[in-house]
Amino acid sequence: MAAGAAILYIFTMPDRKRTPDLDWQDVRYFVALARYGTLAATARALHVNHATVARRIENLEALLGSALFERRPEGYALTVEGKAVLTEAAAMDEAALSLRDRLRTDTEIRGLVRLTAPRSLLDCFLVQRLADLHERHPAIDLELIGDSRVRSLARRDADIALRMGSPKDSDLIARRLGTVGYGLYASPAYARKVASGGYDPESDFIAEAAWIVRRFPDQRFAFRSNSQVSQATAARAAFGVALVPDFIAAGDPGLKRVFPEETLPEPDLWLLMRRDLAKIPRIRTVADYLIELFRREGKWFPA
Repeated sequence: MAAGAAILYIFTMPDRKRTPDLDWQDVRYFVALARYGTLAATARALHVNHATVARRIENLEALLGSALFERRPEGYALTVEGKAVLTEAAAMDEAALSLRDRLRTDTEIRGLVRLTAPRSLLDCFLVQRLADLHERHPAIDLELIGDSRVRSLARRDADIALRMGSPKDSDLIARRLGTVGYGLYASPAYARKVASGGYDPESDFIAEAAWIVRRFPDQRFAFRSNSQVSQATAARAAFGVALVPDFIAAGDPGLKRVFPEETLPEPDLWLLMRRDLAKIPRIRTVADYLIELFRREGKWFPA
């Protein structure tokens, strides 16, 4: 090679495949489908059609390379991988909603809050006392989930839970609201009889159900139900004696308290929520309203 000649170096770059970008909307649809369980319910909640929901889920599954749902006749069930993804996806969803709320030009508190509580507490006490919350914050949307079993706050099955009995998860914010008073009630015509109503056998996880079986082991249970409202209705219809929360029986002429000497269960009522959700304005607002409400209604839920 001649002196001073330029030397040309040739090299190749490694083949770097570009990772596809994650579409935030796919994550949003995934969280919604995990929550509602069917394409139809998810489409209604998001105001889109079924095909859009299905397409978004397919996009996310293709990006992650894993099936996130099992397609079943009754709806969509999370796979093991889907459950793992949901924890992070739900946190992303909540963070995005919180950021959206901060960026709004108005100061109105808005958005969906999902509250789970025993059905009897929702139907016979809480629903008729939520009008004031709606008047104060009309942009808050409430979704009420009546369930005696513990919905998972960690999986975002709900934002706030009202539960009877001592909380077992120390990672949650727990606020005691008071105790739930119970009585043994029967119809006036049946008040002197000894038959008693009871919970169904699948309600053994309810402390009150276990109590009534222990206290009246030799009594015939003429009526069984996992609903306290149905229990009260059966007692009113002269099926027998039922263990009913006082807030259900209050002011009902069809129910007369019997066996007043009995020492009855008085479970504590707790408000539970995740620590990170407590910082979100709409969830904090609903929680504060509930705390105020139960303090005001201390007649039925004494401290």
